[in-house]
Amino acid sequence: MSSSVLGKSVERVDARGKVQGANKYPQDHNMPGQLYGAVVWSRHPHAKVLKIDTSAAESVPGVARVITYCDVPVNVYGIFVKDQPVLIAEGDKVRWLGDRIAIVVATTERIARQAADLVRVDYEVLPVLTDPRDAMQPGAPLVHEAMGTNVFAHIPVRKGNVEAAFAECDVVIESTYSTQAIEHGYLQPEAGIGYVDNEGRIAVIAAAQWPHDDLGQISHMLHLDKDQLREIVPAIGGAFGGREDMYIQHLLALCAYVLRMPVKMTFSREETMRCTGKRHRFFFRYKVGAARDGRLLAMDIEAISDAGAYASTSGLVLGCAVCALAGPYVTPNVKIDAYTVHTNNAVAMAMRGFGTAQAPVACEQHMDRLAEALGMDVVEFRLKNMVEAGSETVLGHPMPAGTGIKQTLREAALAAGWSPRDGDRWVRPDIGTPSAPNRRRGIGVASAQKNVGFPFGFDDKCTVDVELRLDESGHIFKAQVSVGAVEMGQGVHTILQQIAAGALHLQLDQVQISVVDTAHVPDGGSASASRLTYIAGNALLRACAQAQQQWEDVLRQETGQDVITATYTHHPLRERPTTSFDPETGQCNPYYSYSFGTQVVLLEVDSETGEVQILKVWAATDAGHVFNPQTTFGQVAGGVHMGVGYALMEEFIQEDGQVRTGRLSEYYVPTVRDMPLELDSRIVEVPDPTGPFGAKGLGEITLVTTAPAVLNAIYDAVGVRIPNLPATPERVWREMRGQ
Repeated sequence: MSSSVLGKSVERVDARGKVQGANKYPQDHNMPGQLYGAVVWSRHPHAKVLKIDTSAAESVPGVARVITYCDVPVNVYGIFVKDQPVLIAEGDKVRWLGDRIAIVVATTERIARQAADLVRVDYEVLPVLTDPRDAMQPGAPLVHEAMGTNVFAHIPVRKGNVEAAFAECDVVIESTYSTQAIEHGYLQPEAGIGYVDNEGRIAVIAAAQWPHDDLGQISHMLHLDKDQLREIVPAIGGAFGGREDMYIQHLLALCAYVLRMPVKMTFSREETMRCTGKRHRFFFRYKVGAARDGRLLAMDIEAISDAGAYASTSGLVLGCAVCALAGPYVTPNVKIDAYTVHTNNAVAMAMRGFGTAQAPVACEQHMDRLAEALGMDVVEFRLKNMVEAGSETVLGHPMPAGTGIKQTLREAALAAGWSPRDGDRWVRPDIGTPSAPNRRRGIGVASAQKNVGFPFGFDDKCTVDVELRLDESGHIFKAQVSVGAVEMGQGVHTILQQIAAGALHLQLDQVQISVVDTAHVPDGGSASASRLTYIAGNALLRACAQAQQQWEDVLRQETGQDVITATYTHHPLRERPTTSFDPETGQCNPYYSYSFGTQVVLLEVDSETGEVQILKVWAATDAGHVFNPQTTFGQVAGGVHMGVGYALMEEFIQEDGQVRTGRLSEYYVPTVRDMPLELDSRIVEVPDPTGPFGAKGLGEITLVTTAPAVLNAIYDAVGVRIPNLPATPERVWREMRGQ
């Protein structure tokens, strides 16, 4: 391998184009003669649609077509469960504000939007469900009558004898917690263009996280074979999970299918805020017991998540949350009941962390409560109970080689000033004097693990094509890497470029990464689940090895061949099989790899206003192996940024199914002034032997420990727990005053 590129902070392959404004995003694409689409959205979160009258809109000069449910060959779609109507039919009902009634297509966007306001819909308004706990109750109105219940999924976990174990505990702590819905907040609203390409395919240019999977859903909706469809993904202005579901791709495809002309559509920021999916709200109840020596003995946990109106990925998010509810700790006796429940709120969907962001907010606060009750240091208590390679988890499986959670805790704690004493004892640091008389200073710790890749027996895979171009002397002068791995800002194309250059002993500028176009690149799977470095990296390494072997054969045989191609599909489950939950006990082997992290937060709380200022974050992350230190730091900083927002200010507020934070001026995203004054990022490399050079995923573990560490630090500063996110100044102020 070439040491000149692997492990070095090289310039990102997309950096110059983005900084200079040269890269084209979906909304920058235009075609001659294009039309413009505008969506007619539901006006109610729950109502029966009695009649749709499009005549006034159709009479507007410049309107080419008003597309309704009558124009959709198969009027249903969904990423896992096909339960979402493309366009609501007369006699059906809307289930949230993001349901679509029609699409108006016109010669200008202004005309399309004006005509959309003229579509008349008669509704019969129905009762609105907003709290999943209420929606679970007998007699509650049903979001989906055919289900007979609002509970979309229930996952039980049973291990050991919980009641007997609680009777033996010296300390038992019970409490409740909750996390809020939040907006993805990516820079680029939904936008794109649908058209018929030169080969007669329905083509879409849009931002997406798994374009090949989009084709499967669009294929079903339009009743076309996949080879009659195409999706191109140019530069993306962020995603964070928000582009795993389709919110515009299928609408663009439908417009092109119906009109056989290019149709462009761009959502306003208000449409993106109001009518796309959000992070799941969760409600937790924890009862945990421990022995006097600090050993965890029993856990009884209930978790309820708000799925919103449709299934999306709620079942899978719930499963990942279940795997995180007990934290990275060994506990012999466990009872868990986890539910995800339909309401008339915004559809809940994938977001960075995918269920593992919510659980540590509860679990890590609860670990601090137990440590305090036992009179133990919080680092010491965690280390006593943490998993390591070979440890049996609450789900009954052994942790794999490469488990580095203890190493991250030790690294972060030592960096923050903790000191080990007399074997297993740890002593907290002197955190200094507050900066003003009205300020209180505190320090908090949180640790977590995050899955890499898709879980529960899913055949996660990635295919990579490598093409080598040879010069007249037979040397490689160019390598073309083709894979459907979407670059949405996380830096994966740069990592793949480095891996290929290292494997083939080339310079970076000799390696090109193809544009993601389903007509020309193989399926790389989703840009999610912290999976692409691990799985695409493995596939790329093996494809490069095959190509290099062919190249050596060409040189030896002197065939004069000037192009070499190789393809490899990587299946992680062939090395580490995974299984789904046992329906009665929940025991399983959910994941093939993990990443690990610990963060320590030092902050000050203004005792007069409740405002929190984060002074420093120490973030220790086990990435297995680092290919690019600069992009690694960027991932850590970005994760901390999102974690700070999650902890202190962000909340997508819905009341009676209506959105109260429908603009960025109403939805608070942290700015640079809210970020820690100092970020100390420590990379811990505990290699996973199945990863490329030992690498694991990195993109999500950097987020999941920030919020619980902040909450634990607030308690350390002012002596009050904030059980319900976000810890806004008002909420902190009220808790301090017993309100």
